[in-house]
Amino acid sequence: MKNKSLIEVPDSYNNIQETLEVADKILSDAVDNSSTLFHTLVVSLFDGKKVSSRVMVLREFDLKKRVMRFHTDYRASKIQQLSDNPSVSVIGYDPELKVQIKLGGKIDIHYDDDVTQKAWEGSSNRSKKCYTVKGGSSKKINDPVEYDIQEFDPESGYINFAVLLFSFKSLEYLYLKRSGHRRAIHTWESALDSNWLVP
Repeated sequence: MKNKSLIEVPDSYNNIQETLEVADKILSDAVDNSSTLFHTLVVSLFDGKKVSSRVMVLREFDLKKRVMRFHTDYRASKIQQLSDNPSVSVIGYDPELKVQIKLGGKIDIHYDDDVTQKAWEGSSNRSKKCYTVKGGSSKKINDPVEYDIQEFDPESGYINFAVLLFSFKSLEYLYLKRSGHRRAIHTWESALDSNWLVP
């Protein structure tokens, strides 16, 4: 499937605020637009010995609250890893847009609470199906056929469902163009601080 972002990016950037505004448009569009490469982002965390990365589907993006939402299986190894160290980096790149967006922050795990209930109710049966698999994500097995889901009750997967809320404190925007790359960093400590970086 060809990547089809609904966002048109500027041909050049001379106003640093514009990089944040375009990042907001790209990531907001990516929540419901599965055709854009920003719909599936790389989430990296530290597992205690090394950096561990995986591709995750973006379920929500809110720049004002500085929050991204991801869904996961509560039995997955990343739950314990994030409990030990919630620091996370999230990155996406689209070669058609020539844009890379990288965010840094921390993840809060939600399980069987108001946050997970609301997210579960908004999920399709196809998405819910993933959480009905026996054994849990990434468990070592002998025969994958035994874990193929045939008939299933979508609601039975809720017990394995978790929501990861990523609160970011930095957003780096990189635009690649022969005539002049642009890289900007936006950070939030007490207030927004935006700076150009050498691309």
